[in-house]
Parts: sequence; C-alpha cells; structure tokens
Amino acid sequence: MKEVCYKERRHTDSKKWDACREQFGEEELLPLWVADMDFEAPACVREALRKYVDFGVFGYYHPSEEYGEAFVRWEAARHGYQVEKEWLRFSPGVVPAVNWLVQILTKEEDHVLIMPPVYYPFKDSLINNHRQVTESPLIRRENSYVIDYEDFERKIEEEDVKLFILCSPHNPVGRVWKKEEIRRVMDICKKHGVYVISDEIHQDLVMKGHSHIPTATAGDYDEILVTLTAATKTFNLAACQNSIVILPDPGLRERYDAYTDRIRIKGGNSFGYVAVQSAYEDGADWLAEVLEIIEDNYNCLKQMLEEALPKVWIAQMEGTYLMWIDLGAYLRPEEMEQVIQGKCGLAVDYGSWFGKGENETFIRVNLATKQENVRLAGERIIEALRERA
Repeated sequence: MKEVCYKERRHTDSKKWDACREQFGEEELLPLWVADMDFEAPACVREALRKYVDFGVFGYYHPSEEYGEAFVRWEAARHGYQVEKEWLRFSPGVVPAVNWLVQILTKEEDHVLIMPPVYYPFKDSLINNHRQVTESPLIRRENSYVIDYEDFERKIEEEDVKLFILCSPHNPVGRVWKKEEIRRVMDICKKHGVYVISDEIHQDLVMKGHSHIPTATAGDYDEILVTLTAATKTFNLAACQNSIVILPDPGLRERYDAYTDRIRIKGGNSFGYVAVQSAYEDGADWLAEVLEIIEDNYNCLKQMLEEALPKVWIAQMEGTYLMWIDLGAYLRPEEMEQVIQGKCGLAVDYGSWFGKGENETFIRVNLATKQENVRLAGERIIEALRERA
C-alpha cells in the first residue's frame, strides 16, 4: 500500500505555490523552486499531531526524552553515527543556526570559506553578519563536481580563514561526498585551526549506490566541528521550524548555550517536536517511497532533456531532490529569466543565485512533486530551446 500522496497546494498559503509573485513577479508559474515537497507528510506525523491537537492544551512545552532518543536511533541506524543526547541543541532552522554559529565562531571582518556553486543563504549569512567571503569553487568534471584541495588550502592560508561552511550532501550540485573527500578537507581545516559547520540537512535524501557519510564520522574533528541537520527535507516538515545542532565538544556546547541564553531562544514550538519525533520513529517506509519517486523523476527529466537537447549538461544527482542543469549551450546568461520564466512559465532557482560565472546558465529544479509536473517542465524547456539546437 502506497503511503505517499501528492497534494494540490495552490491557494493553501504555500510559499512554493502562492508566493511566486513575491519572488518572480507573476503568479501563474509552475513552481519548481524552493526546496520543499508536494507530498503529504507521513501518516505517523499527521496522527501524532492530531492526537496532540485533540488534547487541546498548548501551554509551555518541554520536549520529551523520546524526542532525542528517536533522533539518536535514526542517526545510528541510517548513518552509523553514534550521537549522545547531551550533544543535541535546538535551532528553528538550519539557516538560523548557520547565522548564529557565524556570530559564535567568528568576529566581524573574519574570512569564512564557502565552495560555490553552493546554497546561497551561506553567502548571505556572511554578508549580513559583516564577515568576509572567501570562495573556493568546485571543479566541474564530466558529469559531476570535485573539490579543488590545493585552492581550498591556499585560500585558507592566504586569507586567514576562520570558518568553513560545508554542504553535505551538496546543494545544488547533488554530490554525496565520499569519506576520503570529507577527511581531506577536514584535515586541512584541523591543521589550520579552522572551524567547520557541516550542513547535513539532506542527509537522508541519497540515491541508490551512494551513502551519506556524516562529517563527524570521517575522523577526529570534534573540537572544530558543528553538524546541522533536521527532519525538514527528509519528511517535508519545513513549517514545523525544528532543526538539530550536534555539538560533541563541551567547549563548543558551552559557547552555543551562552549565545542562545543571550537571545533567549532555547527551544521551539511543541508541534515541531511532536512531528519530528514521530517522523524519526515511524517514517522510514514513507521515505523509501519518496526516494523512489525522486529518482524516477530525475531519470525521466534527464532522458527527456538529453534526447531532445543533446548539448544540455546535467549533474549526476547522488543526493538531494534538486536537479542541476546547465542550459548554456542554448541560452546566454542574460536570456535565462526571459526564456525560463517568460516562455516556459517555470519558477526555478537560477544558477546565478548560487554563484556567478559559469553558474549563470544553470537552473535548479525541484523534483519532489508528481511526475506530470516534471514532464510538463521538460516539455516546456524543450519547446523553447529546440529551435536553438
């Protein structure tokens, strides 16, 4: 029996579907942009929230012991990471946690390194907090990306980098880093005393043949490492605003606690705790079905585009549900919005959001929707670009 149910979300106060005018200037677009799913949350989540609502008292909430235990069991079973409950802290999202940690671990004008093309709120967190942005771009290979280790270390040395923000799995290029890749960058950071934030929010969204390696399991890095994750992407719970900060090092925990004491944010809303606990306890079968849908959607769109537009370049999607597509053989950077939005009627994340240069002819397409939407997007792109082949 199938657990995953597609939902029509327009006119439901969905950011993805109902905020297109705010983001793109017009409403009637097919939204394949912001990274949430068009699937109903797992039945276990809906039932747990229903019971909580039916109880009817929504006073101050104290998270249960079972909440932390559910996450600890999930990490051990899914990723081989033995987390201790006392290492866990709250944040209302991975992006807020990144901003907090930038303030905790660095001071104004310090250099922080990112590896573009990468999730654009990383760069925003540095600019908005008056830090200097250091970039070590990933290198594009035949159908994927690799890290430029020599450039990575040189930038750390030359610009006295204090913090590195790692995206693992990587958004938008879809890499699931191998253990030796993680170890190599972490060893460089450890050598130079560079703190690391490892954003692992997509840790559970990994395609067949690949395995997510938690950065913390690649070596002895506790003194420099903070891991961020959440059930947000895994179970489509972004509205619950509940994310997890993992701090194995007592000194880093103390600094994080001091900061959250100052801003008086020590926990989140009760609905988030209830939803996340139930998802980690009983959501595995739902997730397995979602992964099948995402992989089928990727293969479908990839085949459509490559057959009709042979010069298209598509990154191999090892993880996430975000497809990274280069249309540079058909479109110039200045044409992207006019064609993709104006002619195709699509709302996507543009490559320029993730980094300038060669990224400006890319689009990032959200595949966590029904296949009819994916096919429609492919048909529109092909129709618009075929005449340019």
